[in-house]
Amino acid sequence: MTATAPITQDVMTLPRKLPEDGKINLVGMTRPQMRDALIEHGTPEKQAKMRVGQIWQWIYQWGKRDFADMTNLAKAYRAQLEEVFEIRVPEVVSKLVSTDGTRKYLVRIAGGHEVEVVYIPEDDRGTLCISSQVGCTLTCSFCHTGTQKLVRNLTPAEIVGQVMMARDDLEEWPVPGAPTEKTRLLSNIVLMGMGEPLYNFENVRDAMKIAMDPEGISLSRRRITLSTSGVVPEIARTAEEIGCLLAISFHATTDEVRDVLVPINRRWNIEELLQSLADYPKVSNSERITFEYVMLNGVNDSDEDAHRLINHIKRFKIPAKINLIPFNEWPGSPYKRSSNNRIRAFSNIIFDAGYASPIRKTRGDDIMAACGQLKSATERARKSRKEIAAEAGIKSE
Repeated sequence: MTATAPITQDVMTLPRKLPEDGKINLVGMTRPQMRDALIEHGTPEKQAKMRVGQIWQWIYQWGKRDFADMTNLAKAYRAQLEEVFEIRVPEVVSKLVSTDGTRKYLVRIAGGHEVEVVYIPEDDRGTLCISSQVGCTLTCSFCHTGTQKLVRNLTPAEIVGQVMMARDDLEEWPVPGAPTEKTRLLSNIVLMGMGEPLYNFENVRDAMKIAMDPEGISLSRRRITLSTSGVVPEIARTAEEIGCLLAISFHATTDEVRDVLVPINRRWNIEELLQSLADYPKVSNSERITFEYVMLNGVNDSDEDAHRLINHIKRFKIPAKINLIPFNEWPGSPYKRSSNNRIRAFSNIIFDAGYASPIRKTRGDDIMAACGQLKSATERARKSRKEIAAEAGIKSE
């Protein structure tokens, strides 16, 4: 009697011992990482690619958090997945809703840290402003977030988890088998929240790859805008490895002023930054680069500044639009907002030179959700306690 091949069952072998910190979160893993994790904990290697595809769709296309809902997997397999893995996104601590419909979420991540996330509804789209770090290392003098010291980088799970959390709140996950809505409530992502995305490049890249995956959240790379203050070495990598739209926190037209407003300029000055931007659209096949320019009274808002800005862009032949941002004042800020007349005059000079120069409408400022105002209340309180202790000559932890 000849031997027969063993029958392959749709179950895992007994899982290995769990990590000390509990179940393994599948959110934030790349497809290869998820495949390796499944194999390590008992999924037959020949089945692993298929299982990744199935689980991926349940998590990112349908928004499921419970393995029991993954009905195209055998019950025994689902039960054993439940023993080893989890599907975890950041926890919403609080939600504020502005009079204009803007939503600001305070979400808690591992370690008890908190970050802020903002959803901005428009007539034709909905934009989610997400964070990439707890705090920020750049200390831009006009930015409220920049007054909070960097605590740590966010993981891919914590970055893409912000998108998933917002879709939960908006009740926007599609129902399997139901017609797909053509208009999304959450149609755009901007990496303009807390932190400098390019100082957390790999984690941001992996999270955005998940957001762009066509079998999941499925956002076009042209629906994602990454904003950087000018981490020059990583700009080319962004074009090559992410390919999303790019926005630059520019804010000044001379090195003398930008050194103060955006201190990273002392490391990579305006000339170096512009040179790095010149090839970005060619490499990434993206549209125009957005120059973000906050309008500060008597600091960077003169006619001369407007003309210098135009000359910078023309000299490097950068396809660009310039977003003028009325400064959103915050307690203790050393700056004031430019007058409406001054902002319009600045905009007109740029427009007459052939560049789009929209004036950004302030959204959510009544709940401190506007541009430059994000700052975790918990981290702010922690910093305040340290400052108080320092003033009293007490060593704080």
